[in-house]
Order: sequence, then structure tokens, then C-alpha cells
Amino acid sequence: MVGAALKRGEPDWHPEDSLAELGQLARTAGIQVVGQTLQYLDSIHPATYIGKGKVEELEIWRRELGYDVLLFDDELSPGQQRNLEDAFDEQVKVIDRTALILDIFAQHARTREGALQVELAQYEYRLPRLTNLWTHLARQTGGAAGRGGTGGVGLRGPGETQLESDRRAIRQRIAHLRDELEAVRQQRRQYRDRRQDSGIPVISLVGYTNAGKSTLFNAISGADVLAENKLFATLDPTTRRVALPSGREVLFTDTVGFLQKLPTQLVAAFRATLEEVLDADVLIHVVDITHHNAREQARTVIDVLEDLGALEIPMVTALNKIDLLGGEALAEGIAELEPASVAISAKLGIGLEELLTRVETVLAREMVSVEVEIPYKSNELVALFRRQGQVMDEEYEVTGTRVTGRLPRRLISLFEPYMASPRGAPLATPPGR
Repeated sequence: MVGAALKRGEPDWHPEDSLAELGQLARTAGIQVVGQTLQYLDSIHPATYIGKGKVEELEIWRRELGYDVLLFDDELSPGQQRNLEDAFDEQVKVIDRTALILDIFAQHARTREGALQVELAQYEYRLPRLTNLWTHLARQTGGAAGRGGTGGVGLRGPGETQLESDRRAIRQRIAHLRDELEAVRQQRRQYRDRRQDSGIPVISLVGYTNAGKSTLFNAISGADVLAENKLFATLDPTTRRVALPSGREVLFTDTVGFLQKLPTQLVAAFRATLEEVLDADVLIHVVDITHHNAREQARTVIDVLEDLGALEIPMVTALNKIDLLGGEALAEGIAELEPASVAISAKLGIGLEELLTRVETVLAREMVSVEVEIPYKSNELVALFRRQGQVMDEEYEVTGTRVTGRLPRRLISLFEPYMASPRGAPLATPPGR
């Protein structure tokens, strides 16, 4: 494993910690780590990422250790990767962090949507890295053009090189995958719209990969989502109905874990999945309190949520794995990281009742006092108010049902056309109703 860090500036993550996480990713992908090196530089080398002396040192280590993979902790430019491959013989494969994460996602994608998202991200990563060694790409992808009805690589125009043909075929495949994912996105949108119309609040679990989200999801919902001590053990979002302590029903959704230096290709490809977070009424941010980089991991999650535009959503922080901490360390760790958080052990079921009660409190704060007059022809909204709101008073008038009470803020737009006018005034019918 190879890392480089700039001497100036204070990084969010210590370079050694970032390399350690790279080692976890490598093991998740089935790669055995035989050594690592970190170089501090004034600036990243534009041609080879690391300095010439470090390249020569790696060549000496190859003879001693016999490694066949060089794994870099940052994304290499196409030129850097090509120059590094030229510096070693073909027995050494040069892989950067982005390619490794994409490979892990490809191994763990279980649904058609997940497979489509990963394949799109892989092709967008590979396209600028195509070289005249096109047969290597064909072996790597299994023949991109032969899949999805995009045509064969042999269909070249006059004078078109094999490289140009490969690029054209991959661009066609990318366009096809984007179309398929857009269709999936629309299906997800319709599903979420139906969910929102039902008025059932949605609680999304977010957190750094391996923080224990899936274990918590299973403990709360009784589901059997795969929960392993591996990075990205699960990719596909899962939703289950859960009753809060008061008996109120909500939907819990387990989402993909976040990671520092998350490839931009993955964020773009997983847009439909990540939109699950944006439609949540409350986020539960699961933090592994035992990890020595807990603060940095939490900051990474907040940064990703900010990029998604999800920081406006109310959030409850769950400090997980407290069963692995001592009493004094636990108190200090919780107070330092998040004074208003809930300490839990998803594995042992400790603190889960308090966590759900906290979620219920946050949902209650999101309730808005309203008075509405709903025409009898829209009686389904009265039923929705009773199911998801708190009815204080209900009267039957000539024009419809007048209901006074509290509603979740996210449902206000459905009831806005019926906000009650002074008694005796005619009830307006919204346009298009």
C-alpha cells in the first residue's frame, strides 16, 4: 500500500489512519497486504503521484516481498497510473483507492439496481483510462459492447482504431446504463411519493461504513439484513415498518455506509439510492464510538450529508458499541463527541428504547398546529389526519369536515389548500381539484 501526504496543512485524517483504512478495504476485497509506505511531499508528483526515489524504492521492495499489486491511497490520474504501470513490469498491477472501492461495490451489489449503479461508476472511471492495450480492458470487463444491446466492438467505421471503437462502445453502454438508472430513479420516486401520501414517517439510518447500522436496523426491525465486520457489507437500501414506544408506526430505512474519499463516480451513480436520505423525516446518525477515528468518521458523514443537501433534516446521533468501552472511557468519549447523543449497543440491545423515544420526541417537535376544512369529497385527507396527526377537535359543517390539531410538517403541503377560513366564509376549492 502506498500513501502520500502533503507536508503543509493539517489534514482531516491522519495519513497513517487513512492507510490503515485502505488496508481494511484491501482485506474486504480479498487482497493480502504485505507492506505499506507513506511519503511526505511538498506537492504531489504530477507524473507518478510519488517521487522518483520512492518509485525506485518500491522496485527494490518488489524483489524482496514479491508483491504483485501496488495499491495507492488516493485516486490516480490516468497519466499517473499509466506512468506507474510503465515503471514496473506487467506482473505488477497498479490500483488506486477508487478502483478498489468500485471493485468492493461490484462484489457486494445484490440487486439489479445496485449492479447497474456499480457498472455505471466502473465504466465512467475506466473510460479516460483506456489505452491502446484495449485487449486488457476487454478481459477486465468481459466485453462491454456485447452487453445491454450496445453493439459489438467489431462494428468500426472506416479508419476507426480499436481504441476509438472501444471508447465509442463504452460511451454507448454508459448512455444505456444512465437511461436504465433514470427509469429506476422514477420508480423509486413514485414509491416514495406513495409512501409520503400514506403519511407514515420515514427514519433513515446513516453513518460511516461498519459503524453498525445494519446491526441496529436488525435489532429495531427484526429484519435479517447482512451485518458483518466488513466495510460495505451491505449496499442496497432496505425498509421495514417499526412501532415506536407510543405505538406510532414509522418506516426505518438502512442505507449504504459513507467513507472518506468516496469516489465521485459512486456518489453520482448511487443518486437514486442516496435520495432515500433526502426524503427522511428524521436521520439517525450511527457512530462507532470505539473507533479511534470516531470524530473524523462522524465529520465525513456530516460532509456527505451536506453535499446531498440533507443537513436540514432533524438528526439523532446514536453512539454505538458502548459494550466494548469501559465506564470512564465511555463517559469521556460520549461527552467529547456529542453531548446530546444516545449511547447504545445495537448488538446487545442496550439503549434502543431511549433511542426510539428520542426519535419520537423529534417527530413530535416537527408537528405543526393547524385548522383545516376538508371537503367531503376529499375525506381521505381526514383519515390521513387522524392516522398521522393529532386531532384536537373535529366538526362536521355544510361544506366539509373542520379539523383542528397537529400535523407532521412534511404533510402540510397536502393540507395547505384547505387551511380553514373564518367561519361562515365559503370554502375555496383549489384549482384542479
